[in-house]
Amino acid sequence: MQKRDKSFGIQMLSVQPDTKPKGCAGCNRKIKDRYLLKALDKYWHEDCLKCACCDCRLGEVGSTLYTKANLILCRRDYLRLFGVTGNCAACSKLIPAFEMVMRAKDNVYHLDCFACQLCNQRFCVGDKFFLKNNMILCQTDYEEGLMKEGYAPQVR
Repeated sequence: MQKRDKSFGIQMLSVQPDTKPKGCAGCNRKIKDRYLLKALDKYWHEDCLKCACCDCRLGEVGSTLYTKANLILCRRDYLRLFGVTGNCAACSKLIPAFEMVMRAKDNVYHLDCFACQLCNQRFCVGDKFFLKNNMILCQTDYEEGLMKEGYAPQVR
C-alpha cells in the first residue's frame, strides 16, 4: 500500500442502555440498536458500514476496512481495484491481486501451480523444494538432476 492508502480496524461495541445514543456516520440517524460499529473514529449501524463496491457489510466480512479515493472498501475490492497483479512464473497467466500465492525468490505462483515442474508433485507449507534455473523441483527430481549434471543445491 502507498502512503495515502489506509487500512483501519472495525470494532463491534454493545450499546449501554444508560448512554446517550450516538449518531451514525452513514445515515446520520441515532443508533438505537443493541450493537454498533466503530471505525474511522466514527460510529455506524451494522447495516450502514458497507463496501462502496460490493455493498457487503464490513462488520461481517472481517475486522478491517480500506480507504482510498474517498471510498470505504472491503479487502477483496480494495485489492481488486488498487492491488498489484502479476503473472504466475509457472503458467504465465495473470494472478489477481486478491488471490493467495506461493513465492520462491522473485517468482510468484498460483497455489495450484506451485508444484514440481517435472513430476507435478504438489507442495504443502513446510515441504522442501528446490529452485534450479527458475524451475521448482521436488527432492527426488532435484537429486536425479544432481547425479546427471552435478549442480549445487539451493534448498528453500
